[in-house]
Amino acid sequence: MNAIAAPKSPAQNRLEGFALTAMLQGLPIFAAAVLMLKIMDAPEIVSERYGAVIYVVLASLVYAAITPWLAARFPNRLAHAYAPVFFDASLSFSEKIAQWRSQPTVSLQLMTTMIMMSLLAVAVVSVR
Repeated sequence: MNAIAAPKSPAQNRLEGFALTAMLQGLPIFAAAVLMLKIMDAPEIVSERYGAVIYVVLASLVYAAITPWLAARFPNRLAHAYAPVFFDASLSFSEKIAQWRSQPTVSLQLMTTMIMMSLLAVAVVSVR
């Protein structure tokens, strides 16, 4: 049985690309930044109640909003920061993630992020 997918609206496609960019690219960057601030005992963000969460969420959203625009203007400099597959209207949400994960540079990026976050988490826990 072949199912024909309904065409995706441009707004829905942009929202999917925005959400994927924020979650899969912005969130790890800014979560690592918060862990580094915690290790350095910088009280500006991490000592406030929910300050770290607010920082990570807002920074990830700003990153997701600005990255596609900057990548269009500076494609050579932001080749690794922008995933055009997230904004491909012909792919479903899960297909966008699968296509992105199948790229060799993404595998390296995910592994590096996982190792860095693990080391930072251990450092944060051992500091106190």
